[in-house]
Order: sequence, then C-alpha cells, then structure tokens
Amino acid sequence: MKFTPTGSVKRVAILVETTRSYTRDLLAGVSRYLQSHGPWSTFLELRALESSVPPWLAGWDGDGILTRTHSKEMALAIRAAGVPSVELRSNKFTPGMPFIGMDNALIGQAVAEHFLNRGYRRFAAYALDTETFFRERVSKFVDRVEESGWPCTVLPAQGETTPRDWEAHQKRLVQWLGSLEKPVGVFATNDQLAVRLLDACRRAGIAVPEEVAVVGCENEETLCDFASPSLTSVRFDGLSVGWKAAARLDSLMRGEADDGLPMLVPPGGIEVRASSDEFVIEDPVVLRAVRLIREKTFAGLGVVDICRELGVSRSTLERRMKSALGRPPKDEILRVRFREVNRLLLATDLTIDLIADQTGFTHAHYLQSAYRERFGITPGEYRRRKRGLS
Repeated sequence: MKFTPTGSVKRVAILVETTRSYTRDLLAGVSRYLQSHGPWSTFLELRALESSVPPWLAGWDGDGILTRTHSKEMALAIRAAGVPSVELRSNKFTPGMPFIGMDNALIGQAVAEHFLNRGYRRFAAYALDTETFFRERVSKFVDRVEESGWPCTVLPAQGETTPRDWEAHQKRLVQWLGSLEKPVGVFATNDQLAVRLLDACRRAGIAVPEEVAVVGCENEETLCDFASPSLTSVRFDGLSVGWKAAARLDSLMRGEADDGLPMLVPPGGIEVRASSDEFVIEDPVVLRAVRLIREKTFAGLGVVDICRELGVSRSTLERRMKSALGRPPKDEILRVRFREVNRLLLATDLTIDLIADQTGFTHAHYLQSAYRERFGITPGEYRRRKRGLS
C-alpha cells in the first residue's frame, strides 16, 4: 500500500446507502481501490437511499464526494459543497456530473437471451417507469425479443406499494398474469417487482417456472432467497463500479481533466435460481410431472407415485421426460432435492440429519454418499467453502 503524509490525505464524503447487496459491493470496490492506491479520510455513515441530506455536508471542508443522489435537495447540497463529485445512481438530479453505473441496455438484452436460450417464445415485462435506468432495461429487453420475431407485453408497475393498496395491486397482477398465454418468460425491472410477481403467481395457482418464469434485476440476495420459489436475478458488478468510481474521483481531486462521459459497467451475469431454472415444457404430461415433483418430492415422492398420479406407464413417463428435459424422472427428482439441500446448507445452520429429513432423503448417510457422488465433496465441505470458512 502506498502511504501518504497525513497532511495530504484526501477527505471524501461517501453518500451511498448501506442497505442493499449492490451498494455494499460498491463500497467494497471503493475499499479495494484505496487498499491499492492509498487511504482517504472518509465520511461514511449508515444510511438508506431516501435518507435526508447529512447536516454536516453544509459548509463541509472536504476534497471530494461519491454519491447516489435521489433528490433535488441532495443534488443542491452536493453542488454547494463545490468539490469534485462522482454520481453512482443516475444523473437525473446531477446532470453534468461524472457518472459511473450499470449498463442497463446490456441488462435487458441479457434477460432476453436467458429466456430465448431456454426456448421461450412468449414474453412479458413488469416495469417501473420512474427512472431512466428502468426504462432502458425494459426497452432493450423488448427490442431483443422483437428482433427474434416474438411479441412482448408490458405492464407498467404502480410505484411503491403500501399495506393499504397491496391487495389491489396484487389483484391487478393476478388478472394480468391470468391473461398471458403460457408458458411465458417475464422480466421484472427490479427484484421488488419480481417478488410481487411470484406472490401473484402463488395466489393464482400459476406454476413457476413451468407456466410463468420470472427474472428480476440486481440480485438482492435477501429478496431472492426469501422469495418462493427463489428468484433468478441479474447480478450487478458493484465491485467494478466502486473501483472505477474511486479511481475517477481520485483523478478529479488531482486536478486531471475528465471527458465528462458516462462510464457503464456490464452486468456480472445472471444468478439462476428456481424461478427460471427450467426450459420450456410444452408436453402436458411432463408439465404435470414436473409440478408434482416440485410440490411433493420433499415428502418422499417417487417415480411410481408420479406414474400412478398421472395414469401413465413408467416407460411412457421416462420417454417423454427424456424428450422434453433431457433426463428421466428419477434424475429430475434428485436435481430438485439437491437444489434444496444446497439452499438449506447456505441459508440455515440445520444439521445434515434435519436437511435429509426435510428434502426427502431417507437417511442422512444416504444424503452424504449421494451428495459426494454427485458433487465430489461432502455437504459439510460445500457449506464451509461457500461461506468462506476454512
């Protein structure tokens, strides 16, 4: 690390919310830059996006600001500070300020490709219209879908939902989802909207992802893992945004020229979870079989039970599932069970005995041996590795 004499350490205010996965990654990116390029004296406080302007900002004698500006009042206070500043949310309130953020055009295109690659030919979007970045995401999603020759329906979201109007909003969503021809891939322009969609599907008895597959945006892990089923979402690259923002502010504070152009960072891929982890299933028998597996496999459902429930022979079920999914029913049962095992290993501290009991494995030792055969490690090793434990 390069050390700087105390008198020349730059004083930087970081006005970034600390309540979301993306912004915490962004702050980690700033920290990584400082570890490589020398320290700042930083003014960072716990805050939400809607937090008021910090009183200390008025008359603050600092050197630079990193900000995610959400209001005119915040923008005026930053401008009044009269120091180099970099915007990390949107230049809606800070036109002319250097901006670094996610490439929303690539986000929309990536979600479209995700659905197209899984065989979807019917598409929809549930979209906020309150910010330019929301409009960019959905417009590029629609453009990519229509370039492939398929139509796309867009339902505008109704902004913030309070307990009073939640039921009315969800009723509207249920009606809209019921009107869509299925199977359909639906893009929600943020994870909050995607969670609303999943709730509406559950209310309407619509199978996810067999009938409606849902992809959100930002990969807010608390929401994605809390959702039922767990939510597929676009990963934002907060580490790169934070690093680049710190580098740009550092340059500005040294008096170097800046071209003023926005700097856009591509998304970090799509974190595929249960809400869109399947290919399109047109075969009605396979569709019913997959729904049964998702609903009852943790209670010990077997292939014989599925055949009895559907009134088909085992050979017929095997043939049709291999044709539609590329795997027989037993493999699909194990895939769903192991996916839930991994979720419980990461999201809980349940013992292997309890996890085996909750996921349809007859004994913990069978889960252990089957897990090692499938993944090459034990469940305990998987948990330790993913949690960063030695």
